[in-house]
Order: sequence, then C-alpha cells, then structure tokens
Amino acid sequence: MNRDIRRLQDILLCINKIEKYSKKGRKAFDENELVQAYFTYHLQIIGEAARALTEKLKMKLSNIDWHEIIGMRNVIVHEYLDVDYDQVWDTIQKDLPKLREDVLKVLKILKS
Repeated sequence: MNRDIRRLQDILLCINKIEKYSKKGRKAFDENELVQAYFTYHLQIIGEAARALTEKLKMKLSNIDWHEIIGMRNVIVHEYLDVDYDQVWDTIQKDLPKLREDVLKVLKILKS
C-alpha cells in the first residue's frame, strides 16, 4: 500500500498544480501555450501515477474511471501534436475536482 499512497500523493500534487493556474480562467489557458503544456504535462503524470497503482486499489475504487485517466495520458504522450485542448480544459474543470475529493478520502483511509 505504500506504493499506492505515494502515487495518490503524486496525483494530488498534480491536481493542486493545475488548479493553481486554472483559476485564471479559460481565456488565460487558450492564450498561453506554456500553460497548456504545463497542464498537459501534469495530466500526463496523473495518468502515469494512475497506471502505477496496484490493481487491488483500483478495484476497490471502481467509481474512478482509471481507464479513462490512463487513456488521456496515452493520448497526450502519443498524439502530442493533436491534443484536444477543449477536452483538456473540460477534464480540468469537470473531472479533477471529483478526483481530488476521491483521492483525499482514500489517502485518509490508507494513512490511518
């Protein structure tokens, strides 16, 4: 479980980093290639950390769509010039807050 705790902490750290700059809004995201690269880089790390979680933990957390998280990482890594930034922004706005909430709950349980 120690490995899972570390990977979940990585996910949480990346969510925090993304949220720090996403507060500036969609216009700031659309107008700044560095911010786009920053967000996609951290989404890539989230996907990599999700991939590294044990199957046992992923099965316990079946409410989280690990396949989709890992799939987004694969698109970013392998289709880097064709990344859909509308999808990136939607993921940041719609999916990351829930993922944050789920990760925090799991970390609390695993650390106790």
